[in-house]
Amino acid sequence: LAALLGALGAGGTELTLELPDSAQRCFHQELESGVKFTLDYQVISGGHYDVDCYVEDPNGKTIYQETKKQYDSFSHHTEVKGVYTFCFGNEFSTFSHKIVYFDFQVGDEPPILPDMNNRVTALTQMESACVTIHEMLNAVIDSQTHYRLREAQDRSRAEELNGRVSYWSVGETLILFVVSIGQVMLLKSFFTEKRPSSGGA
Repeated sequence: LAALLGALGAGGTELTLELPDSAQRCFHQELESGVKFTLDYQVISGGHYDVDCYVEDPNGKTIYQETKKQYDSFSHHTEVKGVYTFCFGNEFSTFSHKIVYFDFQVGDEPPILPDMNNRVTALTQMESACVTIHEMLNAVIDSQTHYRLREAQDRSRAEELNGRVSYWSVGETLILFVVSIGQVMLLKSFFTEKRPSSGGA
């Protein structure tokens, strides 16, 4: 867990964590006042693909709380400086492990061109094309992340369904063998001749 916490640097991070049954994992990040942060999360596998999540500010005030959510996104501008805490809980599950993906981003994206926010002249055609391409690439990255998560979730469901079908097939096969052997033994008992016992008159 310390290694994961160390990865929460400036700009944010993306992590996938295992959440055991009846457990809770919390992460802490020190933020300045007036900074925007965004938390996106989604349950990839386990149980009903739901998890509890809440976010607290440095004063212990809960600024976000959801129960049994499959996925969600939360954005907030910090009002006080300090350590913010966000936790994922699986206490309501007694035997299902969860795999949770989350993306924690801090601050706005820096401009791709120098002094872009302070310019008084219009962007050139080349600069406008660069900004458009950059925005489209960000949209592509977000789409790829979304589809990777959907693919991982669907794969987990398919593997779980395949395991259930396999166990059911094995059970049906064993029952078929037992019934077949029972029928053979029953038919054999019908055609078995019982020799009369020989006794002296």
